[in-house]
Amino acid sequence: MTMHASAPNGAPRARAIAFYLPQFHPIPENDAWWGKGFTEWTNVVTGKPRFEGHGQPHLPADLGFYDLRLPETRQQQADMARAAGIEAFCYYHYWFQGKRLLGRPIDEVLASGEPDFPFCLCWANESWSRAWSGRDHDVLMQQGYDAADSAAHVAWLCEVFRDPRYLRVDGHPLFLVYMPEKLPDAPRLLEQWRRETITRIGVDPYFCAVRTGFSTRDSTGLRALGFDGVVEFEPNRKHIPAAKNPTGYAVSLLRRLLPARWYDALRNNRWLGERNIYTVVDYATYVDKSLARPTLDHTTYPVVFPSWDNSARRSSATIIENHDATEYARWLEDAVTRVSARSPQQRLVFLNAWNEWAEGCHLEPDRIHGHAFLEATAQRLLSYETNR
Repeated sequence: MTMHASAPNGAPRARAIAFYLPQFHPIPENDAWWGKGFTEWTNVVTGKPRFEGHGQPHLPADLGFYDLRLPETRQQQADMARAAGIEAFCYYHYWFQGKRLLGRPIDEVLASGEPDFPFCLCWANESWSRAWSGRDHDVLMQQGYDAADSAAHVAWLCEVFRDPRYLRVDGHPLFLVYMPEKLPDAPRLLEQWRRETITRIGVDPYFCAVRTGFSTRDSTGLRALGFDGVVEFEPNRKHIPAAKNPTGYAVSLLRRLLPARWYDALRNNRWLGERNIYTVVDYATYVDKSLARPTLDHTTYPVVFPSWDNSARRSSATIIENHDATEYARWLEDAVTRVSARSPQQRLVFLNAWNEWAEGCHLEPDRIHGHAFLEATAQRLLSYETNR
C-alpha cells in the first residue's frame, strides 16, 4: 500500500489534530540542564529492550533524526500529515511568566508562512523538573501565574491567532490548556483572555481543557471552570488495563489505590527506579476498554494513540506492547463514529501523537512499522481508497 503525496478530493470524516512535540532542536536551557546538544533524540537512542520481544529503541525511518530548525523537515511532516487526512498539528507551547522555551519551530512557521498547514497550540503549563531522571523535586523551570503575565501572554497569543492557518472551531481560535486545574483562578483568567482577544482580534478563543489521568474533575467540572470543550487525553492512567507482568500488576494496583501525588512520589523513587520496575499492558486490551467507554458529551473530544512505551524516558515505565495498525484503525474508527453526528466544525478527534518518539508514541514512520499507522489513519479519515 502506498500513500498519496497529497490528499485527493473528498473531505475527511473528522477533523483530526495531531499533538506535536517541538523538542527536536537544541536550546541553551537544555544544554545547561542535560548536556550540550540535548534534544528528544538523546532520550530516544538510549532505549533498550527490558524483556524478550520488547520493541526498543523506536528509531525513525523516512525523516531520520531530524532537526526542527530545518524548514524542509517541517514541510515533509506537513505533507505526510495532510496525505493521511490529518487537518492540523497541535504544537505544545511552553510559556513560563514571559519566558518561552522550544519556541523556534513555531516562530519560524509564523515568520515564513510555511508550511501552509493548519496548526493550534496547547499550553503545557507545568513546571519543568528532572522527572525523567526520577527527581520530580528538582525544578528546572517554575511555572507561575499573575495578572501582568496573563496580559502579556494573551497579547502574544493574539498575534498567533491572527495567522490565517491558525485552526478555528466555528470561527474561534482553538487553544488547549494541558493542566487546567493548575490555573489558580481559571474562570477569571479565561474571561480576561476572552475580553482581550475580542478587543484585539474581534473574536474570543475556543478554550479546551485537557483531561488527563491527573484530573480530579470530570468533563462537566472542567467546563464549569469556563472551558468550551474537553479533550480526553490518552493514555490515561485511570484507563490502563491490568498489567501482564507481576511487578507491573503491583504498580497498577498502587496507582489505583494511592492518591496521585503519593503514587508519583513512589514511581519516581530512585531506589525503585534502579530496580527496573515497569508495567506491561496489551494494546488490543487497551483499545477494547476504550471502545467500551460511555458516549461522550457533545463538546468532549476523543484521543487515540498508535503506541506507547516511555521506557526510554523512565525507569518505572508504562509499556503498552503489541501495538498494531489494525487495532489502531479500529480505535480511530470508533473515535470518528463518536463525533460523526456533530456539526462538521465540532467533529474533532485528537491523535497522540505525531512525534513523541521518547514515549514510543508517534505517527511518523519508524523502522519496524514504516507507514502502517499513517496508512491506517488515511483509511479511516479519508473518503477514498489508498493506492495498492
